[in-house]
Amino acid sequence: MLCRFAAASRSSAKLVAPLGCLVSRQKHTLPDLPYDYAALEPHINAEIMQLHHSKHHATYVNNLNVAEEKYKEALAKGDVTTQVSLQPALKFNGGGHINHSIFWTNLSPNGGGEPKGELMEAIKRDFGSFANFKEKLTAVSVGVQGSGWGWLGYNKEQGRLQIAACANQDPLQGTTGLIPLLGIDVWEHAYYLQYKNVRPDYLKAIWNVINWENVSSRYATCKK
Repeated sequence: MLCRFAAASRSSAKLVAPLGCLVSRQKHTLPDLPYDYAALEPHINAEIMQLHHSKHHATYVNNLNVAEEKYKEALAKGDVTTQVSLQPALKFNGGGHINHSIFWTNLSPNGGGEPKGELMEAIKRDFGSFANFKEKLTAVSVGVQGSGWGWLGYNKEQGRLQIAACANQDPLQGTTGLIPLLGIDVWEHAYYLQYKNVRPDYLKAIWNVINWENVSSRYATCKK
């Protein structure tokens, strides 16, 4: 389901045509976490994880289903004005669903450290060293104004890794063309209950739970 929507979101301007197949679609659902809410402690506490997953992500899923249903009705009526007016809701809630579905798998209670194999070689090639990469992604994430995400993505055209920031819930691939490998959520709901407004402390902590096996698997898949 996620891959279907992600493929349909290559650019926010192209949402209308792919969503024409909504007539037979199944509703989006909140994915289960691959670990308990408390599994990432002390780096991200259980209360944050529970609220983030069961409230925030669930809201994106619910609102996406509502927006798609309204879109389907507008499509059936040939109501282009309503179809266009629904684009922001589809982008925001669809992006929230896509981004968080990646984010949960990018984290692991057994995470941290450094990647290995091809991913590590690519990081060294494109950023000079893992330390440089970590510093750059952290800086980009800290620098997001308001709410948004810091990303490590893959530029398939150039065959290189790139760092990018996206505002709000803008999906990386749908707005930049980069294939998402690692996303860091820097909305305040991702850290405020534990780190208050000190985003750099949250970003320092999150490196201890990055699931490099998942990131490496995503890298291997997008290179095929």
